[in-house]
Amino acid sequence: MEGKQTKGRQKIAIKRIENEDDRLITFSKRRSGIYKKASELVTLCGAEVAVLVFSPAGKPFSFGHPSLESLANRLLGQNLAPNDSSHPLVEAHRKVRIIELNQKHSELLGQMEAERDRGKALKEGTGEKSSQGWWEAPIDELSLQELKQMNAMLEEFHKNLYENKNQLRRNGGASSSSFQAHSGHATNIPFCQL
Repeated sequence: MEGKQTKGRQKIAIKRIENEDDRLITFSKRRSGIYKKASELVTLCGAEVAVLVFSPAGKPFSFGHPSLESLANRLLGQNLAPNDSSHPLVEAHRKVRIIELNQKHSELLGQMEAERDRGKALKEGTGEKSSQGWWEAPIDELSLQELKQMNAMLEEFHKNLYENKNQLRRNGGASSSSFQAHSGHATNIPFCQL
């Protein structure tokens, strides 16, 4: 079985994204990307970095090292006495913990995005499959539970078909209208939207 072909990374035009859901997703991804780059600057260069971003809804998001407040005060010329009260080992542990939390945050955002994309695909997929019967679902895209459910429905369908065929034989080759009346039982199998 060959893997799913994707378009890969593509260059996008830098303009306002019209779809609101896509715009929020892009904001979240780009914001976390900026935080990651800022964190890398801190780690690699020992730089002091402050990033302040307001969402389209006006909600503020910030990243600062050593802190947003100290950097803002420094920028505004309110040089406060540096905080030398922290022990170097405590500071080192804090930096490592921040890096770990940033990595975990990035992983969770990736998982959340993957789930959101999966939900979108399922929503789109059910819209397309509504005109199809449950028996036309692409088998290689079904989960184990869905495959078991499909197998049970096929077995039920086979059993009903066999019973209808035997009923027709007993009735001595009844007319097609009789077959339609009996075959209604076979179509009462639960319809599954996968």
